[in-house]
Amino acid sequence: MHVALRPRSGCLVLCLCLSAFTLLLQSLWVPAEITSEEPAGRSPEEQGHRGLGFRRLALRLEALSTQVQRLSRERDVPQLTRDDLSLLLQSFRKDQLGLARLMEKELKRVSMRLEQLSRHSTTSPTHHPHLKPLYTQFLRARWQSDPCYAFYGAEIRTTLSPLHAAMRNNSGPAVTFIRSRVERISERWKQAAVRMRQSSNQTDSTQMKCWPAFRGSTGEGGPLGELVQWADLSASLTILGHNLTFSTSQQQLHSLIGAAPGRGSCPIQRPLTFDLIYTDYHGLAHLQGAMGLAFLHYQILDSFGTEPAFNLGSYARSHGYKTLWGSWGLQPLQYMTMFPHTPDNSFLGFVSEEAVKDVKEEELESDSNRKNRIAVVYGKQDYMWKGKSEYVEVISEELETHATVYQPPGLTSNLPSFIRNHGLLTQEHFLRLLRGAKVFVGLGFPYEGPAPIEAIALGCVFLQPRFDPSHSSENNDFYKGKPTTRQISSQHPYAEKFIGKPHVWTVDVSNKTEVREAVRAILRTEVVKPFTPREFTCEGMLERVHDYIAHQDFCSKSLPTWPPECALRVHLGPLGQSCESVCRRSSLVCEPALFHHLNTPAAFARLKIGCSSTRQEVNHLFPAYSPWGQQCGLQQDPLLFSCAGSDLSQRRLCPCRAHLPGQVALSPDCLS
Repeated sequence: MHVALRPRSGCLVLCLCLSAFTLLLQSLWVPAEITSEEPAGRSPEEQGHRGLGFRRLALRLEALSTQVQRLSRERDVPQLTRDDLSLLLQSFRKDQLGLARLMEKELKRVSMRLEQLSRHSTTSPTHHPHLKPLYTQFLRARWQSDPCYAFYGAEIRTTLSPLHAAMRNNSGPAVTFIRSRVERISERWKQAAVRMRQSSNQTDSTQMKCWPAFRGSTGEGGPLGELVQWADLSASLTILGHNLTFSTSQQQLHSLIGAAPGRGSCPIQRPLTFDLIYTDYHGLAHLQGAMGLAFLHYQILDSFGTEPAFNLGSYARSHGYKTLWGSWGLQPLQYMTMFPHTPDNSFLGFVSEEAVKDVKEEELESDSNRKNRIAVVYGKQDYMWKGKSEYVEVISEELETHATVYQPPGLTSNLPSFIRNHGLLTQEHFLRLLRGAKVFVGLGFPYEGPAPIEAIALGCVFLQPRFDPSHSSENNDFYKGKPTTRQISSQHPYAEKFIGKPHVWTVDVSNKTEVREAVRAILRTEVVKPFTPREFTCEGMLERVHDYIAHQDFCSKSLPTWPPECALRVHLGPLGQSCESVCRRSSLVCEPALFHHLNTPAAFARLKIGCSSTRQEVNHLFPAYSPWGQQCGLQQDPLLFSCAGSDLSQRRLCPCRAHLPGQVALSPDCLS
């Protein structure tokens, strides 16, 4: 059926088509959240009834019909009835799918053009230290012009109530531990929030919907170290003004993403409503099975790190780097570590605890003068003590030696008779024991845990074993299969390299004389003040998490712009050294986000390196220079830019940068 119109009424039909087309576009391109029960940008009191949008649409159609009829009368055109108008609109709806695809294609083209323009508009790294996403610039420019912009912004909070509300529907030992830890140091979080709000302008971030999705578990030796990170990450996101949704089980995870029952072959049932997903390797595997890896805003909590050579599946398989934990093909900076030992990854960290709330710093430091001749041994399970009796006995000659080893009911203890074992203590009681102790004794395991940092923060000296040869995936069962080539020189390399004496002593535990002399030297040092690196304070962690969210964008195809190029310090390393070692030797850190500035022939020319030939290759050692044949190598796959990795035939071209005192993750040029 066709609408009969005279030829001279073509202009009216055109007007009608344009108006209907506008209405159709408005109905098609309203964001999903705005069509929900709680329209974005309005408070609950202002939202009104659910059918408000439909009534407005009806009113506009009525006005359109009236206008067409008036114009028809003026031009002596037969009036269009509502049935005629309905038929015309139906003809537009038939092409709705094609129109939607056309608009999507056009929006993608415009988006790509905007990215190109934003890159070309950067005239100088000094004047434009980083390019922010366009929506953030938009919010900044108009922040005070309309209250709706503040509605979308993430403002620093001085309360943790939203976090407690997010955990309300979760239970289990893991959540209990997280809730307890957050409550125990809540005052410190609030004080840090107040200081951050007063001393910085870090209040203009876009508010994110964050989803911590992890497998909650605790062991008989006490809560796992990873739970400390989950607690502190959750508190940080809350203080920074973001919204959290928790899940600690596979069932919750599948429910939140709308996964259909089965093994993940079916697509998810609704759009994903989260901006950032924080998970671990177990959660990543479940998410990948349920919805694939198309969603790129993952952050993976990975205590021991994942190097690029293990991360890219095809490269790992062909070069002998394949492990059970690697081969996900993510951006290496999406992995977040407990300590800053793998510069290719992002250092998340945690917050070091104090033993007693509301203790003034002067009082805490004065407690170091009242330390007892007590040593507390770091090892909560029997197997950790195996082969260490003589080492601990030497220490017990000078210090009363205490332990906190889990003792199963009905089983006799295998600990030496000179050890006073308290059994498994609560965190409060354990910290109280540390406050009265002079030395915290490492047995060699667990590796790189949070306890030594907390002991040092309470005025203890950490005495730990040196490993010779270094432990690695090649000679140690614990590291075997982990996606890292790191060489572990002691039980806690961060404490050894970044803190050191007088707070940390590293000894050969098989040498009784060296152990005895170290203990006596510690006792001769009357006062060792409590010490906490800034990166392990509440403020330090808030700074880090804020800047990661503000600057890291793993979905963009553009080259990274944070840290800015002005932070770059170029170093050509010697044969056989990794960029991590080359930069550390100059008291700098390797920054993988700056590699792309060096991956050009011009970078070699600026260093006056004569290249007889230049080749591009998929190789985690490149960019690099080989003196044999004067060959220069450029990286072909950006996922393989790596601070790790060395070869006796290659001199690595390394992007180093300075870092803030006590804050390795951030450059002096990086703070917002």
